[in-house]
Amino acid sequence: MLTVEEMLLIRDLYSQGFCISEIARQTGFDRKTVRKYLQLKTLPEPQKRPGRKSKLDPFKPYILEKLKEGPYTAARLYREIKEMGYPLQILWFFNHRKNIIVVQFIYIVFWGKKMELEALKQLLLSLDINPDEIEDERYATAFRILFAIIKKQKEEIEFLRAEIQKLRDEINLLKGEQRKPKIRGSKKNENISSEKERQKRQFSKDKESKSKLDKIEIHRTETCEVDRSVLPSDAYSKGYRDVIIQDISIKPVNTKYRIEIFYSPSEQKTYSGKLPGYIKGEFGPGIKSLIITLNHVANVSEPKIHEFLENVGIHISRSTISRILTKDIDIFHQEKAEIFQEGLKSSPYQQIDDTGARVNGVNHYTQILCNPYYTAYFTVRNKNRETILDVLLCGKEKTYCFNEEAFDLMKTFNVSQIWLEKLSSFKNKLFSSEEMRRKLEYVFSPNGYKTTRKKVLEACAIAAYHQSTDIPVLSTLLSDDARQFRQIASHHALCWVHDGRNYKKLRPIVPYFKEKLEAFLDKYWDFYGELCKFREKPDSEVAQKLSEKFDQLFSTVTGYEKLDERISKTKENKKYLLKVLVLPEVPLHNNAAELAARAKVRKRDVSLQTITEEGTKANDTFMTIVQTAKKLGVSAYQYICDRVSNKFEMPSLAQLIREKSSLS
Repeated sequence: MLTVEEMLLIRDLYSQGFCISEIARQTGFDRKTVRKYLQLKTLPEPQKRPGRKSKLDPFKPYILEKLKEGPYTAARLYREIKEMGYPLQILWFFNHRKNIIVVQFIYIVFWGKKMELEALKQLLLSLDINPDEIEDERYATAFRILFAIIKKQKEEIEFLRAEIQKLRDEINLLKGEQRKPKIRGSKKNENISSEKERQKRQFSKDKESKSKLDKIEIHRTETCEVDRSVLPSDAYSKGYRDVIIQDISIKPVNTKYRIEIFYSPSEQKTYSGKLPGYIKGEFGPGIKSLIITLNHVANVSEPKIHEFLENVGIHISRSTISRILTKDIDIFHQEKAEIFQEGLKSSPYQQIDDTGARVNGVNHYTQILCNPYYTAYFTVRNKNRETILDVLLCGKEKTYCFNEEAFDLMKTFNVSQIWLEKLSSFKNKLFSSEEMRRKLEYVFSPNGYKTTRKKVLEACAIAAYHQSTDIPVLSTLLSDDARQFRQIASHHALCWVHDGRNYKKLRPIVPYFKEKLEAFLDKYWDFYGELCKFREKPDSEVAQKLSEKFDQLFSTVTGYEKLDERISKTKENKKYLLKVLVLPEVPLHNNAAELAARAKVRKRDVSLQTITEEGTKANDTFMTIVQTAKKLGVSAYQYICDRVSNKFEMPSLAQLIREKSSLS
C-alpha cells in the first residue's frame, strides 16, 4: 500500500499532464496501481491479516498447566501431547552432553511467531553448543559451518540495512524531504576499553599516602575559648583540639594611583611618576591571572568568565577578556618553546597522538607530544609526516636531503624504481623548501604524480631531520598504529592498549565465537602482564622466551574468521609491539598521550573552535603550560600569576624538566 506522500506525488504528476504510463515509469509503480490511486478519493485503511493458526494451539493450555505444576522437560511434554493427538514431528538437536535432545520448550510453544533478535540470541546462548566438545566430527563441522553462515548473514544484513537507509534518504531528498536524522544513541554497549584487563595484569607499585593537611597553609589562627561561667569548679585545662577550616574570599581590590606631575617652564617639559612595572592596561595581574586560569585550567568559556567577574564587581568587557587571553603573551610562547625543547631532551622516548580541532570553521588537527615530564600541543592544518616534522623542528626551517636513508625510505614508501633512477642525480644533496619545490616540478611536472611526489618529500624531509645537530632528534616514538607516525624516529613502538581495542570492537553474535574471543583475550592480557614484569626486571633470556611466546600466541587459529584476521594483523606488528624487549624504558601503552588528547577534547566541548591564528596559538601555549605544570606538581595559577606580574620568583618549567630528568 502506498503512503500519503506517494499518493500525492502520483496525483501531482497527473495534474501536470503526465499520462498513467509516464507516471508509472517515473515512480516505478505498476500502471494498475497508478490508475487505482488516481481513482481513490482517500487513502485506503490498512487491513490486518487474520492470525495464522498453529497446530499446537489446542495443546497450549495443557502445556502451560503442566509447567505451573513443576519442571517438565521438553521431551516429556512432547511425548504427552503426541499421545493426545499432536500430529507433527518435532525437531531434534544433537548435543555433546547427551546423545540426542529435543529443541527447548520455548520453540514449541511459540513456534511460528516472530521473535526479537535479543530473544533469539538468548536462546542460542542457552543451547550451549560447543563444536570443540562434540565427539562426532561430522556434527562438529556442521555446527561450525552453521555458525559461520549465521555470522556472514548478520554482516550482510547489517550492510543491506545501511544501503537501504541510504536509498531511502536519497528518495526523500528527491521528494524534497529530509534524510533520517543522525541521533547518537547510548554508548553503553560500545565500550571498547581494556583498562580492567590491563590494570589487573599490570605491576602495581606501592602508593604513597597523601595527607591533605600537610598541603594546607595556615593564614590565621583563632582560639575558641570555653565559657568560664559554665565550667564546674573541678574543671582543668587539657590543651586544644585543632580544626582546620578552608575558605576563600573573592572580592575586587581596586587601587587609585595618583601620578604626580611636574612641569619645567625652562625645559618646556613635563615630568610624571610611573606606574609599577607589572601594571599594563587598566587591569592588574590578579584579574589577568584569574581570567587565564579560569579559561585554561577550569575550562570556563569567555562569556561565563565575563558573567562571573561582573557578579563579583569587576567591570570588564568581553573583548578585553579576549585580548587578555590572546594578546601580549609572548613570554608564555617563549616558555612553551623552551618546555618543548627540554622535553625532547628529557627522556629517550616520546609519545605522540592527535585529535581533531576547529579553526574558524575549518577542520584542523592538534598534535600532542609528551613524556613523563611535559605535554606540548600544536594545532596544524594537516596530520601527515611533513607536518609532524615541522613540529619536531622547533621552528627551524625544513630542509630535504637525498642521502642513502632517503632512498631507502622511498623504497619503503613504494616509490617505483623508475622514479628512484630519475632522482638519483640529486644524491647526497641538500635542498631548501623552495629549491626542493623547483627540483620536483622539473622531475614530476607541476601538477603530476602527487602521491609519488608526497612520498619523496616525506622521505627526504625525514632524512634531513635525522641529520640535524642543533635540535633534539627523536630516537624512539611511541604511538598508535596511524601511518603518519611511522618512520619519523629510528625506533617506533606501538601501544598494546590501542591494539587490544581492535579485539574489543568485535561483536560476535554466536556464543561459540564469543567464547573463542574471550578465551583469546585472556591469553592476550596475560602476555601483556608478562611484558610488564619484564620491564621491571629486564633479562635477555626472558626476552627471547617472550618473543617465541608471542609467535606461538599470535599464530592461533580459532575458526572465527574476524578474530583470526585480527590476530594475524597483530603478528605483523611484532617488531613494534615488542620494542620493549629491546628498550625496556619504553611504556607498553600510549595512555599519557591519549589523556592529553582528552584534555584537548574537553576544552573543545566548552569552546568549539578558535577564530584567529593568534587565538589558536595562545590556546596551544596555555594548554602546554597547564598540563606540564600538572605533571611537575606546580600550581598553574601561581605560575601564571608569577609570570603575569613580572616577578619571576618561580623557576621556569623548562628548568624543572631539566632538573627532574637529570635525577631519574
